[in-house]
Amino acid sequence: MSDDKDQVYGPERAERLVALLRALAERIQELDRAGRLLDAAADLQRLLGNVRSELFHYEVRSTYDTPEVAESRRIVEEAERRGAELADGVEEPDGDEPWRRPLGQ
Repeated sequence: MSDDKDQVYGPERAERLVALLRALAERIQELDRAGRLLDAAADLQRLLGNVRSELFHYEVRSTYDTPEVAESRRIVEEAERRGAELADGVEEPDGDEPWRRPLGQ
């Protein structure tokens, strides 16, 4: 299985993505000023492909939950669900909460 670091988009990689986007923008402006924007279609396609690929990785990995985060999220969601059930008057069976049983049982 891959390392969690491979799944998380770190700050250094994010900075490289920003630099890649700025380089693409500068290249487009440079070609436009020279009147060669459409002449460089192949070069722009290559650059756009690189940017698109990296943006995809950013989108996927910046939203990736490590196993620890996923487990924490599950625990919180479970607690919120139980809290909502209790607030709605839905009580859990005594077997699930032995401290609620009357003494002597």
